[in-house]
Amino acid sequence: MTEAPKSKHIVWHHGAITKEIREERNGHKGFTLWFTGLSGSGKSTLSHAVQQKLFDQGLQTYVLDGDNVRHGLNSNLGFSPEDRTENIRRAGEVAKLFNDAGVIVLTAFISPYQEDRDRVRNIMDPGEFIEIFLDTPLEVCEDRDPKGLYKKARAGVIPEFTGISAPYEAPASAEIRLNTGDLSQDECVQAIVDYLKEGQYIQR
Repeated sequence: MTEAPKSKHIVWHHGAITKEIREERNGHKGFTLWFTGLSGSGKSTLSHAVQQKLFDQGLQTYVLDGDNVRHGLNSNLGFSPEDRTENIRRAGEVAKLFNDAGVIVLTAFISPYQEDRDRVRNIMDPGEFIEIFLDTPLEVCEDRDPKGLYKKARAGVIPEFTGISAPYEAPASAEIRLNTGDLSQDECVQAIVDYLKEGQYIQR
């Protein structure tokens, strides 16, 4: 359920160009591929790879990357549980706006809390939120450590680091579950594209 806005006396304005009209022009539905998993599980890499695959097919796509969003829209947020929740709330609202424009959104956020991911799912129309859990073991993510964050977390330099000193709540029923430690990038991309084709999100 969407939370009531703090501001009063506001009314949602409906434009003449509807979501359905935008989707018809684009030739596909607007929806969100929500990548979630530990740092180093491959969220950013895979979301961009899937975007490239869809973009090459002429589809309208955009990646919302966790680090990128924290440089601007969410630059005032830290990594406390409350800030993490607000980070995901804002990201979900932005993704919904993109979906309303008929765009396919791919997000790359750790989004460690089930409740936060469920909140995003609930503000979207049924079927528009596709949760992709990169179920990659901590030891694999830590061995990769592409940004050197695990090393800093183990040394106590980074507090509240997911998987080390902060919790990660694995999705209870993600639409897609992939272990990027066992599967190649191409295999992961193909599994996601196959899901979209079978669900008629995109054309076969």
